[in-house]
Amino acid sequence: MLSDEERARLSEANPDALVADGLEAAYVGYASQHGSLPLAVYDADRCIEALMQESEMTCEEATEWFYFNVVSAYCGQGTPLFLFPSDQTETT
Repeated sequence: MLSDEERARLSEANPDALVADGLEAAYVGYASQHGSLPLAVYDADRCIEALMQESEMTCEEATEWFYFNVVSAYCGQGTPLFLFPSDQTETT
């Protein structure tokens, strides 16, 4: 859950950073790159889980909705980032 304290830290770092409403449980923090302002970061897998729980969607429905309506949405320079974790399985 995106707490008031986390929201305040993000706003202090970048007052124009946007948050993804309804996906607070997937918030992991904020990130920045040299020369750019920090942006909110969300875990994509947790976003899909949140959509499934809140909207009673199947995994397939939530995934499709997430990519079409969230990842593809550009709301200006404050648009959040979505983290797609790599496979953590080791190969030998």
